[in-house]
Amino acid sequence: MEKLSKLLEINHSELARLVRFYLRGLQGGLQVALTELPDDSGANLAKEVLGELEGILRSPISKPIENVSPSLEDIFEPVPSNYSSKLSGIKQNFETDKELRFYLGDFQLLSNNDADLWQEMQLKLLRVPETLAESWREKLPDFSNKRSPIQLPFTRDENIYPGLQFYTKTKLDARVAVETSDSDVYFLATVASTYIKFIEAIDPDLHHAFKPVNRFGVKSLATKDEKSKYIAALIDCFQRAKTAAKNIDPADNLRARIDLDEAINSLVYQPPVDRNSWWGKLQQESRRTLREAAESARKAGHTVQIRELWDVYADIRAYSKDDLELDSGGRSGEVLACLRVYAKIDDEVLPGRVLYRSFFQP
Repeated sequence: MEKLSKLLEINHSELARLVRFYLRGLQGGLQVALTELPDDSGANLAKEVLGELEGILRSPISKPIENVSPSLEDIFEPVPSNYSSKLSGIKQNFETDKELRFYLGDFQLLSNNDADLWQEMQLKLLRVPETLAESWREKLPDFSNKRSPIQLPFTRDENIYPGLQFYTKTKLDARVAVETSDSDVYFLATVASTYIKFIEAIDPDLHHAFKPVNRFGVKSLATKDEKSKYIAALIDCFQRAKTAAKNIDPADNLRARIDLDEAINSLVYQPPVDRNSWWGKLQQESRRTLREAAESARKAGHTVQIRELWDVYADIRAYSKDDLELDSGGRSGEVLACLRVYAKIDDEVLPGRVLYRSFFQP
């Protein structure tokens, strides 16, 4: 462990930075596992491992390699040391804020240094309504002197907080590369690329509820195995949609796009994000691309119905199948996430799928 700590302290080391991301993922996975298996025979030893990880991760963060174009891993840069006392004072208020806890559930900020604490707060603010997120960003230190804004996919240039903006064009992951940049398939490729980066290197709190990978519940993406399975399924859906976009029959294209839409909207948190958050809006933008696919199928002579499933679960349950009940987030009986839209293509019915809040809240 001593050599691992020394590795993390090396300045200008890309390897040290990546190792820190992987250790964060391991830390998150162990925390989830201990919550689910508190009586396991290895629980006590796992707690000791967590303690060792916390000690290792207190090592100073190595600086990013200079003269390299910013990538998604560079979204959150180290906070200047003179912000230390200010962030420490904000931490308790952040953790106990009733509005934040309504949208985020019970949580505790786990970071032990300013840079990680700032990153952790910003990741959580991506999940809450935009107005609430903005009010909190105004309380955090000003990072307007950060380097050029990072690129994330969205339909227009829009500030999220100093140093981070959305763009319609972003560097694609090689696994979901497309040639034409003026199509909705390209936009979906930017969404998939962003997902892959967040899962692999940025946020250990991500979960998924993608039925082809796991139909029985919401699974944490903190473990390497679960990450690999979900990412592989997402890439497979994207490649099938990419191929189907060239298909002569627009109905086949629409079916493939509905499957990809489900893969994208099945990336969730516990509890699921608010629809007016950054994550919620990104997923809504990707879902809007279904409209063009549906319209193309109609013009080809197909009868098409597409319906998003929201609001009161009792009102939409006839249109869905294999839904999942959650005991956190939202209000009793409310749909928390529409994982898959309801669709009818000619005489073929394709049920939707949702996450909904339990009717019986403690």
